[in-house]
Amino acid sequence: MEQTKKWFTTGEFAQACGVKKQTLFHYDAIGLLKPEHKNANGYRYYGIQQTELFSVIDMLKDIGMSLYEIKDFLHFKSPEEAIELLTEKQQAMHEKIANMQRTVQIIENKRLQIEASLHLDFSTFSIEQLPEEYYVLSENILNCSDKAFAKHIMAFIRYTRKKSLDIGHPIGGLIKPAQLSRADYWNYAHFYMRIAKPTTTLTALHIREAGCFAVGYHQGSFRNIHDTYKQLKAWIHAEKYVICGNSYEEFVVDEVSVTGEENYVTKIMIQVKQQC
Repeated sequence: MEQTKKWFTTGEFAQACGVKKQTLFHYDAIGLLKPEHKNANGYRYYGIQQTELFSVIDMLKDIGMSLYEIKDFLHFKSPEEAIELLTEKQQAMHEKIANMQRTVQIIENKRLQIEASLHLDFSTFSIEQLPEEYYVLSENILNCSDKAFAKHIMAFIRYTRKKSLDIGHPIGGLIKPAQLSRADYWNYAHFYMRIAKPTTTLTALHIREAGCFAVGYHQGSFRNIHDTYKQLKAWIHAEKYVICGNSYEEFVVDEVSVTGEENYVTKIMIQVKQQC
């Protein structure tokens, strides 16, 4: 061993790199990072230049490469291969960051939704001017069977996740005026989910225009939501308004924050206008 060269023992090199000695033993065993020198007694010694190699290995691990992928890359690398690999991994990291940011947004919106539910007054209705909102719609589910209903909602959830449209807003149900007039409140035309203003064209985009809405809340099972609709429609009439558009239902409190469907809360928003 050269006496003029600075060598690190395994313990010293591990400490410099911020890992346990067992990590270096494993890297040596699989041929990923071998010590520059082993003496007759089998003691390992590392050179100072190998700290840079360890840093590269650590960086490649951070961007999702396995140890065996890193070993192959380091063994066969060329400048062109390095550029191609790092460009590919850079794009993968951008996608990972975007997914993490969307997850943070989902958590924030869910938290705000639950916090808002703590201050709801289920005993009163109101007329509110609601802003324009953007929804992505499921396929038409009007008059579908119960079995098909379940399949459609699961397919819709998968679609919104695949397209990265889910940002934590509750799934809703859209009821057309014809169903409202017939008191057919379980018969949705579509499921919907509120989304951010889209930057690309969505075939299933629905824009709920800004306007006047009668707003109420139903607490409990959907099985008796017709009682709340009956009360809300009577209140709309008493306030001298008429229904002029869709009803939008949003499931604002569900299994995420409560136990038991008797504690579920559905927000009902019916588009209305004043009687002439």
